[in-house]
Amino acid sequence: MSTISTQKPPIWFWIITIVALIWNILGVGAYFAQIGMTAEMMAELPQDMQDLYANLPSWYMIAYAVAVFGGALGCIALLLRKKWAYFLLLLSAIAAVIQMSYLAFGIKMANAMTPMIIIVSIGLVWFSKYATKKGWLS
Repeated sequence: MSTISTQKPPIWFWIITIVALIWNILGVGAYFAQIGMTAEMMAELPQDMQDLYANLPSWYMIAYAVAVFGGALGCIALLLRKKWAYFLLLLSAIAAVIQMSYLAFGIKMANAMTPMIIIVSIGLVWFSKYATKKGWLS
């Protein structure tokens, strides 16, 4: 029988992981706010935003869901110190890049959050790989 030995992660590992989980939970909340928008709520938006929301392709919403739920689950996996966090965070990052690329280049609706979301998601992929290399995840 083999045993897997892991190192105890430093306090900053937990801080980064908890902040990242909060970040991703905010993303999940934004996703639910968008898909749960009623006709009355939609009518209160400016016409250009109504048109934007009405015409988002389904693959965009799928990428959005994969990005935020994959990120949140990946951060939970980091809290549990599981190596498979890497795969969830990688999937999340790929979905986020697809989603943000469409916003930036497809409909030209990028803002300051667009690159920040990509940077954070790629940073979390790197962080999970680093944590695995350091022996903090099993």
